[in-house]
Amino acid sequence: MHCAMSQDDKLIDLNTERAKRVHDLNEKRLNEVRQAFEQAMPLGKTRKKPKNKPKKR
Repeated sequence: MHCAMSQDDKLIDLNTERAKRVHDLNEKRLNEVRQAFEQAMPLGKTRKKPKNKPKKR
């Protein structure tokens, strides 16, 4: 990495802070969506009996 000025440091710091904030927001939204999905259809990791409701065709 080249010799950075203080303004470069501020720029990089702002970018990393924004990236962290965006990541936290995405994580929060993901968790909310995941919780909603688990309430609507409880499957995925909580699946203990695979044949709780067989599909009729």
